[in-house]
Amino acid sequence: MSSYKELLSQIEALKQQAEAQRKSEISNVVADIRAKMQEYGITAADLGSGSRVSRNKGTTVAAKYRNPSTGDTWTGRGKMPKWLQAEVGTGKRKEDFLIV
Repeated sequence: MSSYKELLSQIEALKQQAEAQRKSEISNVVADIRAKMQEYGITAADLGSGSRVSRNKGTTVAAKYRNPSTGDTWTGRGKMPKWLQAEVGTGKRKEDFLIV
């Protein structure tokens, strides 16, 4: 039976072999993909690569809460604004400021 140190050495050698094999296979796969892309005229944009833009980016959300004295509003998303925190701190309810 092998000793613990010998087994660790074998594990390390296998890890190195596995990584080398992985790199070799990846380069072959990438070359194959590039060849097929060129053959069919496919671009990276066709694959959906490039910048990922959220579908919701740039959309605005209607205000849900309003401070009647100052006109400040809050959509109800994210951190509660200081003006509403102060009002809630005085005993009022958040629902008292709902925009109807």
